[in-house]
Amino acid sequence: MRVAVLGAGSWGTALAVHLARIGHEVALWDRNPDRCAVMNTTRRNPRYLTEIVLPPGLVAVDDLARAVHAADLVVPVVPSHGLGDVLAAAAPSLPAGVPVCVATKGIEEERLETMYELSSRVLGGTGQVSMLYGPSFALEVARGQPTAVVVAGQEAPAHAAAAAFHGDSFRAYHTEDVAGVCIGGSLKNVMAIATGVCDGLGLGNNARAAIITRGLAEITRLAVARGANPLTMMGLAGLGDLVLTCTGALSRNRRVGLALGQGKALDDILAEIGEVAEGVSTARSARQLGQRIGVEMPITEQVHALLFEGKPVTLALRDLLARERRAERD
Repeated sequence: MRVAVLGAGSWGTALAVHLARIGHEVALWDRNPDRCAVMNTTRRNPRYLTEIVLPPGLVAVDDLARAVHAADLVVPVVPSHGLGDVLAAAAPSLPAGVPVCVATKGIEEERLETMYELSSRVLGGTGQVSMLYGPSFALEVARGQPTAVVVAGQEAPAHAAAAAFHGDSFRAYHTEDVAGVCIGGSLKNVMAIATGVCDGLGLGNNARAAIITRGLAEITRLAVARGANPLTMMGLAGLGDLVLTCTGALSRNRRVGLALGQGKALDDILAEIGEVAEGVSTARSARQLGQRIGVEMPITEQVHALLFEGKPVTLALRDLLARERRAERD
């Protein structure tokens, strides 16, 4: 297949490398012509995953229309705040009905849309859109280490995308539960910040397990309120992605929380990481979404207060622990 991967950050580069490795012809779009030239001559991304050699079937291009015009599959992997603009710019050049498998996570801040809802709105319908989520650190995918993901969407686009990705050490499952996959795969980043804060404060393994477990309950409440099947939260885009992002050393969102727990300022943390940590913006949009539909989200509330209200971590912890006792399933 001819696949266009839109976005040459860590995750986009990793997916492009995997797709080329299993035999597809891949155009990796980056808006920066100089970076594209470097990738095509040195066979390495000069900024992300610099240790990875780009396979022969991968070509970097800076022309968006050229990247997508003859594609059999389009894979947008740009940060959530830029996804709508990139899709709108690409839309006039997309082949009719081409599957578009979005690998961007998050909740849009203005309309509070999932990335599936945003993509479907911009592209004029859900018939070609699917979502690729699941526990998958970019570096491990690029190295060819075993990984399992889930592709969510209507039957035709989800099966087409899952079949294209499935191969080598990369397993792609499918589901029609778009709401569950999108909410689970987005809010896990907020919970990873909370878990990182606990680890940064040195609170121990009990606290980490409590945050992960109650975080899953919080994610499930919101997902079910949006029409998801609660069993999806036990799968790859739910528990799988949550555990990985909350415990793995490669997690950018956990690193944000670790540094917050150690007393560092958010601006300094993000500058040091040098890449987008989607949990920061998702904390704001998820909080607004929960308030809009009447879902209680105490961990998200405290993460939001830490990030945007200047609340000290010790007070956030105190307020979480002081909440009224309740039944576990509430």
